[in-house]
Amino acid sequence: MASSGQTARTSGSRIAGVVSCLPSRRIENEDFLDRFGDKVHEVVKMTGVRTRYWVEDGTTTSDLCAAAAECLLDRLGWERGSVDGIIFVSQTPDYRLPATSCVLQHRLGLRTGIVAFDVSLGCSGYPYGLWMAMMMVQTGAAKRILLAVGDTSSIMNDADDRGTALLFGDAGTVTAIEATVPDADPAWFILGTDGQGADNLIVPGGAFRKREATGRLEGHPLDKLFMDGGEVFNFTLKAVPSLIRDTMAAAGEGIEDYDMFLLHQANAFMIRHLAKKAKLPPEKVPINIDRYGNTSSATLPLLMTTDRADALMTGDCRVALFGFGVGYSWAAASMRIGPLRCCETISL
Repeated sequence: MASSGQTARTSGSRIAGVVSCLPSRRIENEDFLDRFGDKVHEVVKMTGVRTRYWVEDGTTTSDLCAAAAECLLDRLGWERGSVDGIIFVSQTPDYRLPATSCVLQHRLGLRTGIVAFDVSLGCSGYPYGLWMAMMMVQTGAAKRILLAVGDTSSIMNDADDRGTALLFGDAGTVTAIEATVPDADPAWFILGTDGQGADNLIVPGGAFRKREATGRLEGHPLDKLFMDGGEVFNFTLKAVPSLIRDTMAAAGEGIEDYDMFLLHQANAFMIRHLAKKAKLPPEKVPINIDRYGNTSSATLPLLMTTDRADALMTGDCRVALFGFGVGYSWAAASMRIGPLRCCETISL
């Protein structure tokens, strides 16, 4: 176990392709001026968000993921009957029950009898999902997995809270994981949790634990997202540098060995600060939060399909991925990715 979490190693699987799906509705910063005035510029200066995409009423995360999956299956030429499992990682499911993965299995025309389950994780969800999918392949439970990861956080935004309304965007992604030769390059993961920060990024109401709108929550609608930005920022600056260091150590690699470092797109200022603190070359740390906002669990695959698609389609890249935030929860992965048969962004 590394100091920052549990270390895991998988082998015998790889990423075959990735597709991200964005809603068609683009929201500009100017759209908030009537509500927040000059405060918009203050938030933008810190977060870096200039545009984001929000779903229309009635559109859910599973709609975005279904469109991404249809495109991905077509590009890869995978027969629907060859898919052995689907994992849905999101904190904006269709229903309290049943699991959205079950809905997607039927909607996509996948065969019955496959593995299907949901995982309620946000910012750390993509590396966690990769670890679960690759472990399933390693154990022989599956040869082909669809990993659907995304969130429609705009549905949970408090329209009067500029700290969240300006920050979050929506996206759904699907990653195809398939079996490969057993002695292929392994993937390394570090997974960790600190639940004492759970109340700092939370939708307090709407499930089964009753909360009162007292203390920091006084006056806040309990069915909307509450974020203590300062506390989340402090957690990130404390947890992530050691996560970056421990991930490279677990994989036995140095900074120079990696083609890219993909960090959860939580805040542009934060990403640059973390990269500088870890001595990562800026050209290896892409940032797209300015164009898409913080898309929660979808930020890492969206970063792959928007800013690193060419490299991943044409090369064999050493990639480090870092997710961190709500929970508090964090996860990292170090693996070789590419050349992918599909790496693209579509619109619904």
